[in-house]
Amino acid sequence: MNTQQSQEVRLWDYIDGLSTPQEKSVIDQLLERDADWQAKYAELLEIQGMLQSSELEQPSLRFTKNVLEEISRLHIAPAAKTYINKRIVWGIAIFFITLLAGFLIYGFGQVDWSTKGDTVMPIDFSKVDYSKIFSNTFVNVFMMI
Repeated sequence: MNTQQSQEVRLWDYIDGLSTPQEKSVIDQLLERDADWQAKYAELLEIQGMLQSSELEQPSLRFTKNVLEEISRLHIAPAAKTYINKRIVWGIAIFFITLLAGFLIYGFGQVDWSTKGDTVMPIDFSKVDYSKIFSNTFVNVFMMI
């Protein structure tokens, strides 16, 4: 079966002109000597002739218009319900906005407002102890909400 498929593939390439010059010479020799190759070649030439002589079917000129008219006639209803519940989206948005506002309020609450106004930053950020910030009871309670 594999040799028959290989034979057909090689012959189709030969008929379509896709073979290399070496393959063409080998197939020419096989067609001169082998009756099986000659019969298969004649069969494939006949098939190709039928394919080339057949005309493609053309849809009617009003085909597209008929389809669109049928669609508009049926009045396809839109989806009855949205796939994403808007309350869930609003809930998630409110949670994150509240979380952000809580962190901002907490951060402003930690600033020492009694210092004099000068150009030097009142907080040295390299010496901030983050363990105190995130172990605070207020932050933990806020995160639990």
